[in-house]
Amino acid sequence: MARDATKRLMLDLRKLQEDLPESICASPVDSDIFRWQAVILGPDNTEWEGGIFSLSLNFPDDYPNKPPRVKFLTRIFHPNGEKKGFNLCSVYQDGSICLDILQNEWSPVFDVHGILISIQSLLTDPNNRSPANNEAAKLYQENRSEYIRRVKSVVAESISAAESVLNS
Repeated sequence: MARDATKRLMLDLRKLQEDLPESICASPVDSDIFRWQAVILGPDNTEWEGGIFSLSLNFPDDYPNKPPRVKFLTRIFHPNGEKKGFNLCSVYQDGSICLDILQNEWSPVFDVHGILISIQSLLTDPNNRSPANNEAAKLYQENRSEYIRRVKSVVAESISAAESVLNS
């Protein structure tokens, strides 16, 4: 099965290289096709604009029959996740992400491109039905201006962190 997964991941990588939005980049880590890092930029014209958010993607040997494990490496303030090393959606104790397409709605037709686009769109369209960060969920619903202020603070942190990496 690992051979099939490798072949599929190579196809996903090729698709990303040919048809990737400017706001997303992803590639294997240290030539390990099963471990990837990605960067998602905050969507334009939103409170997330300008943010630079790092993620890790770990693919099982039976990908694409099973979904990857995806999590944010940069801190976020979001109804569906909040801390560095935690995920954007509902967060299990082991840190795995709970995004419908990475769980019960997974299908082998999804690829890395689609996963990253879905996560990026979730930034501006949180799922308040199952919040992992109750404070963010409450602010999102009841005090949007404070929620936006907190998001912009995290965006500024993400930019500073990216600049530190570039300058080191």
